[in-house]
Amino acid sequence: MGKWADGAGTLTVPGGAAVPLEVAASYRARRRGLLGRDGVAGALLIVRTNSVHTFGMRFAIDVAYLDRSFRVLSVVTMRPGRLGMVRPRGRHVLEAEAGALAGWGVRAGVRVRVETGFRVETGFAEGPERGGLTEDPS
Repeated sequence: MGKWADGAGTLTVPGGAAVPLEVAASYRARRRGLLGRDGVAGALLIVRTNSVHTFGMRFAIDVAYLDRSFRVLSVVTMRPGRLGMVRPRGRHVLEAEAGALAGWGVRAGVRVRVETGFRVETGFAEGPERGGLTEDPS
């Protein structure tokens, strides 16, 4: 399995359209998240986390907690200034502007596909398919 890297990608929901995705993998990018922004075009995937907060946020967001196979555990809408609950089985968090995830068909039980220039993660088949690194990250 390759490592995650900051960058852009695509989020695909079964039966839905492809959504532009920003990946936050480094400590700095994961810590910053959507703080200080007025909105987000598409979604933000924060890897290796199972909780988020909206302190310092300027807008409400939808938060989807994903397990290791990219199955959605739960989706919540968080207003600014809130602390989200820890999801023990959560491995990644998907964030988007409030209302966007429902419009894309992201709900509990759905498995999403994440594609970046470096990796492909999917839950569309019986288990997660690990595409590994498709190009050298260095």
